[in-house]
Amino acid sequence: MSIQLTAIHYVYLAFIVFIMVLLIRRRDTTMICVAGIFTLGLLATSTLSGSVSGIFNSFIYATRELLGTIMIISIIVAMSRVLIITGINETMVAPLTRFLRTPALAYWGIGLIMLVTSMFFWPSPAVALIGAVLLPVALRVGLPALGAAMAMNLFGHGIALSGDYIIQGAPKLTADAAGLPVSSVMEASVPLVIVMGTVTTVTAFWMMRRDMKNGTWRDGLVSTAGGAERLRERGAESPGPVNMSSGLKRKLAVTILLLFLIDVAAMFALNLQGGDATALVGGTAVLILITVTLLAHRNRGLEQVTSYLIEGFVFGFKVFGPVIPIAAFFYLGDAAFTELFGQVLPEASHGIVNDLGVALADHVPLNGAVGAVTMSVIGSITGLDGSGFSGISLAGSIAQLFAAAIHSGAATLTALGQVAAIWVGGGTLIPWALIPAAAICGVSPFELARRNLKPVLIGLAATTLTAIFLV
Repeated sequence: MSIQLTAIHYVYLAFIVFIMVLLIRRRDTTMICVAGIFTLGLLATSTLSGSVSGIFNSFIYATRELLGTIMIISIIVAMSRVLIITGINETMVAPLTRFLRTPALAYWGIGLIMLVTSMFFWPSPAVALIGAVLLPVALRVGLPALGAAMAMNLFGHGIALSGDYIIQGAPKLTADAAGLPVSSVMEASVPLVIVMGTVTTVTAFWMMRRDMKNGTWRDGLVSTAGGAERLRERGAESPGPVNMSSGLKRKLAVTILLLFLIDVAAMFALNLQGGDATALVGGTAVLILITVTLLAHRNRGLEQVTSYLIEGFVFGFKVFGPVIPIAAFFYLGDAAFTELFGQVLPEASHGIVNDLGVALADHVPLNGAVGAVTMSVIGSITGLDGSGFSGISLAGSIAQLFAAAIHSGAATLTALGQVAAIWVGGGTLIPWALIPAAAICGVSPFELARRNLKPVLIGLAATTLTAIFLV
């Protein structure tokens, strides 16, 4: 059944195109998203007060939808901070360093440790957690600092973040924007994440070994000490004494690992997904934060718990501050529009994006191959702002539009857009998003981005081809 498109539909589409153009030009899109919300509100309510109020209400709606994701990341960062300051992070990974005896083992070892750690702690704090310990080991066995940064980057900000199967922040954003269950997007992303991760990391390793053998490798060092030394300095500046015996550190390290393994087992046993799984991990992290802080700071423990939480929340809202207004606009493409502005769309409407998809199917011969290639390009473009997260709502919305047009592949297209956006913008290609890994290794983020470019593009091509067969 055809849907009669209204001015609201065309304005929404026009703003999406405008946002895409700005992303290509690497300009910020926050103001344009706010202008889009205002314009849509004006068309829906025909009142200035209604459209102005709609801006604030849409921010509230987006914050409410994103709050769980913001909270879990903030809490994980807060917990990571106390683990770094107490040195428990070093104890957790120290047994693994004995296996990093060659450059190849160091590359794959750091990568796999980073992958597992990032699934539970998120990539940015995971870099800090393991970088200070593993980087000196990698350099000692002959792995260049830039090679270590690549491994941390591709496995953490690439594979772990694009799948995000434990914290589930990325799939929730894309699934919500596409109007799909989080579990369906996660399941669809598994083969895509595997192909993308395998092709990219193998290609990067092969190119690194080739260039080292040919003598064309450039390490791009900007500091001999790197960020590891600065990390220790920051820990030394922490208020209050942090004196823990090595025995207590070992016990806490083992306990923390066991607690998170129990969480994973509980997720499978109790079939916990989405918000329930996130809540389990978040609650565990809070208990770990409180326990370790009280043991480390003793009589200053009560105050330091609050201090660590503040650090975590500052980080969380700093990361998601740009995401809220962008997500607010794209949520209007689905159920948020009716909730905020009332039933002003045609009676047969199923949301702005769905209506556009139906209209597209009536006029454009869109197929699975065209849809997959287009989604990969759109996802990559949305990552050009260097956030990764800010554009995946757009990727989800457009995937929903394409799926409505071809009548299949909604979850696969959504997952493809998510993977492309996170790999490009989440911290593997955009220099200002590469700073955590580059800083901890003391290398130039621009040189790191240059080294990652070919492997990531080859991986995206392979992943897009895979998605074409799955749609």
